[in-house]
Amino acid sequence: MDKTIGVTAVTDAAQIPTQRREPLLDSAVRYAEERHWDVFPGTWLEVLGGREHCSCERADCPAPGAHPTRPDWAAQATGSGVAARRLWSKQPRASILLPTGRTFDAVDVPESAGFLALARMERMEMTLGPVTRAPDRRMLFFVLPGGSVKVDGLVRTLGWSAPAIDLTTRGEGEFVAAPPTRVGGLGAVQWARRPTPANRWLPDVEELISPLAYACGRDAAAARAPGR
Repeated sequence: MDKTIGVTAVTDAAQIPTQRREPLLDSAVRYAEERHWDVFPGTWLEVLGGREHCSCERADCPAPGAHPTRPDWAAQATGSGVAARRLWSKQPRASILLPTGRTFDAVDVPESAGFLALARMERMEMTLGPVTRAPDRRMLFFVLPGGSVKVDGLVRTLGWSAPAIDLTTRGEGEFVAAPPTRVGGLGAVQWARRPTPANRWLPDVEELISPLAYACGRDAAAARAPGR
């Protein structure tokens, strides 16, 4: 086992600063124009009585400020910068949501496992796409669309069960929240690995699944250890 992995992961985590919050409208337009990602506006946060509440007005909202506002959200998503500007001009506080299963899928792992895997993959000079760091301490690795349906089988081949090691995916019919979307009471989604011209071409999930599953398996084993 490489004993430097955990140290590197912690160091990398500490090196990601709180990122400057670009206006939501500008971010949504940039994702559509520069990355050709479909975007659609979600709910937003409102302050009532000194506390943040989701615009959906549900007291038990599971994702305050970061979920679709309508059931036909998939049809509302647009890859046009002009359309994105129009949508966010109507509601500048709306969260930025990206449908998965179109231009990318996402592998969703615990943050501790994500940093461990990210450090290992960077050291191995693997091809990586963008990676988000959500305020609920999850990380999402962007991969080629269609990857989500392969994951369970790939993880089983490596000797694990994806649910048992807390490794999940986002694929067709699902979505992710993009920076700088804020989730009520938790903070903002950030980039752990920003979209750049160098990572425009996404990896296949098969290329990343081994280090991701290893890191998640190590996390799960540590959580089950006596005294935890």
